[in-house]
Amino acid sequence: MKKLSFLFLLISTFFYSQKFTIDTLLTDKISIRAIQLWDGKVWYSGTDSKFGFVNLKDKSDKKQIIISDKKLQFRTLAQNKKNFYAISIESPAYFFEIDKSTLKSKIIYSDTIKTAFYDALHFVNEDLAFAFSDPAKDLHIKLLTLSPTKKIYKFYNMSSANRILKMNEGEAAFAASNSNLASFDNYLWLGTGGGSSRIFRFDLKSQETEIFETNFIQDSEAQGIYSIDFYDKNFGIAVGGDYTKQADNINNIATTNDGGKTWQIQASGKNAGYMTCVKFRPKTKGKEIVAVGDKHISFSSDFGKTWTKISDEKNLYACEWADKNTLILAGKDKIIRLTFL
Repeated sequence: MKKLSFLFLLISTFFYSQKFTIDTLLTDKISIRAIQLWDGKVWYSGTDSKFGFVNLKDKSDKKQIIISDKKLQFRTLAQNKKNFYAISIESPAYFFEIDKSTLKSKIIYSDTIKTAFYDALHFVNEDLAFAFSDPAKDLHIKLLTLSPTKKIYKFYNMSSANRILKMNEGEAAFAASNSNLASFDNYLWLGTGGGSSRIFRFDLKSQETEIFETNFIQDSEAQGIYSIDFYDKNFGIAVGGDYTKQADNINNIATTNDGGKTWQIQASGKNAGYMTCVKFRPKTKGKEIVAVGDKHISFSSDFGKTWTKISDEKNLYACEWADKNTLILAGKDKIIRLTFL
């Protein structure tokens, strides 16, 4: 499908009328839950070992490669200056490095633990990334640190006051959009769900971890925090809900003003339901935020306090801002672009 569809909608939560267009950048038989923006292109990883790009200025300029003959499923994608990195979700989980200049790929690490299931991959600086996997039976938090240039890949035991921290029974994370890890300055945050919906804050300098409770929906393996984002070291947002009951909209959005220590539920019962990805709009000082779910695109213009559904576009999972007025979204069989006018 190559036709351009224009949707002109009024966003009532703006202080002024604003319209936007939606056009399709890519269609393919693929499920995409992780995207990155680089060199004027949208890069993606997905099902059946597919990796590729589409050019934002010229949609005919696109390329897709198969990085493994094993038909692996990818829900993560991250980058530094030289390479992209993607992890297949299930055991054995393969860590791929893809050279940006040649697009040649190689496996740099593999996790053969039977319980491996990788939910997110996130770079905090040029040579330090974190990958999160669901815990093993001992419930130890399974956070892998990667230093690609030094070829160091090791699991890090999150601790507090010399005590190794564990997840609660049934607690895990969701491989929904590669966005349940976020960082700013010296902090890395992880949002969880399932048996507990909590925020883990890892201090990159002291290597100490704090765990903060939330009032987020929890207690079911499908409920919890699916995505987090931080505007600065203090102000952040978490979204999610219940994958099996996507219309439910109780306690599925929360914000923090103190770096994740305390969370305030927002718009409970007054939003479009289950959300898989949330991102602060650039150059709006944290005021404007977009969130996407399987059945909607929603927008807030008041720091996440109230939300308006601006599109009924379905089957979208991941989102990234290309610039202040250009939002890229990806999901089942497609990548689309939302352009504010």
